[in-house]
Amino acid sequence: MTLKASRRAAIDPFIVMEVMRAANERAASGGDIIHMEVGQPSTPAPRAVREAAQRALDRDLIGYTDALGLPYLRRRIAQHYREFYDVEVDASRIAVTTGSSGGFLLAFLAAFDPGDRVALAMPGYPCYRHILTALGLEPVLIETGPETKFQPTIAALEAIPGRLDGLIIASPSNPVGAVLPAADLAAIATWCQRKGVRLVSDEIYHGITYGTHASTASTSESAIVINSFSKYFSMTGWRLGWMVLPEDLVKPVERLAQNFFISAPSLSQIAGGAAFDAHEELQANVARYAQNRELLLNELPRAGFVDLVSTDGAFYIYAHVAGLTDDSLDFCRRMLAETGVAATPGIDFDPARGRHYMRFCFSGATADMAEAARRLITWRK
Repeated sequence: MTLKASRRAAIDPFIVMEVMRAANERAASGGDIIHMEVGQPSTPAPRAVREAAQRALDRDLIGYTDALGLPYLRRRIAQHYREFYDVEVDASRIAVTTGSSGGFLLAFLAAFDPGDRVALAMPGYPCYRHILTALGLEPVLIETGPETKFQPTIAALEAIPGRLDGLIIASPSNPVGAVLPAADLAAIATWCQRKGVRLVSDEIYHGITYGTHASTASTSESAIVINSFSKYFSMTGWRLGWMVLPEDLVKPVERLAQNFFISAPSLSQIAGGAAFDAHEELQANVARYAQNRELLLNELPRAGFVDLVSTDGAFYIYAHVAGLTDDSLDFCRRMLAETGVAATPGIDFDPARGRHYMRFCFSGATADMAEAARRLITWRK
C-alpha cells in the first residue's frame, strides 16, 4: 500500500546546494575545486566569537534559552541599530532566530494565512518562493531588469492585478547585490503601509556594501526586518539570525518559535554577542570582497562574460550569458567538469529567464578568484 506524502514538499530544489554537492563529490575524488557557487564567507567566525564559544563550552550548561533569544543578545542587537543606523529599536521587538531561514519561516507564518499573495522580485533568492509555496501562500513574481537594478518599483507594484497581502524586498539583493537607495526604501515602506501590505525586508547582506545602505527599521515600524550573522559576521554554520518585529507580531512570533524551534542554538547566541566587537576584522573581509569584485569585473569579460551586473553590495556577480549558452544549468555543469570552477545557474533565481544567467560568488580568497578567472579565460579560448 502506498502511503501518503505531503504535497508541501513538492517544491523545486535549492539548486545551489546541488551544485555544492557536485563540487564536493568532485573534490572528494581528487578534483581541484574553486567554490564560487555557495554564498558564504570563506573566513571563519571572528576570533572573539570563537573565544567566547570556547569559554561557554568550558563553563556553561548550553541549554535552552528564551524562545526570542538571550536578553543580552537582544539588547546588543538593539544597540547595533543605534550605532549603525541611528534608530531606536526596543530590545523587546528583537527575536533571535535559527538563521535567517528560521526568520523567514516565522515571518511568513506570523504575518500571512494560506492563500495570501506575497510579491517578490525576480531574479531573487529562491527559498522565498519555495517556503511561501510550502506554506500554501502564493508567490507573486515581479519581473525586474537592469533599468531598475533588478529591484521592484512602486509602478511595478501598482501594476500587480488582484489583492496583495505582502511584499519581500532584499537590499543588498541576491543574486544581484543591488542596494535600494534610502529614499526608494522609504517610499516602498510608505506604499505598503498605505495599501495594507505587510513588508518583509531581507537585510542579511548589510555590512557588505560598496557604498551606503539604509535599514527598513529606520523607515517603518510595521515591517518585519530580517538579518543574519551568516554573511557580514562570517558565522554561516552557526545558524544564527534575528528579526526586528512590529509590536503586533512579537507575541505571535514568540508562540511559533516556542513550538517550532524552542530557541536558536544557545552556544551560537552566547558567542554571537562578541561579533559586534569584531568590526575591524570584519571590515578587512569586506575590503577583500571589494578587491575580488574589481578583479572579476575586469577579468571575466576576457573569458567571454561580457554582460555583468556591477554589484553595490553582497559578494555576487550576476552574469548575462545568452551569448554563451541557452542552458545555464548545463553550462555550469560543463564548467565545473572541465575547469573545476563551481558557479550557480540563473534558473535557481529566476525560473523564467534564468537559463540565460549565472551567478558567481566572490567571497573566496583573492588568489582563488584570480585562479578561477585564469581557468575560465583558458577554457573559453
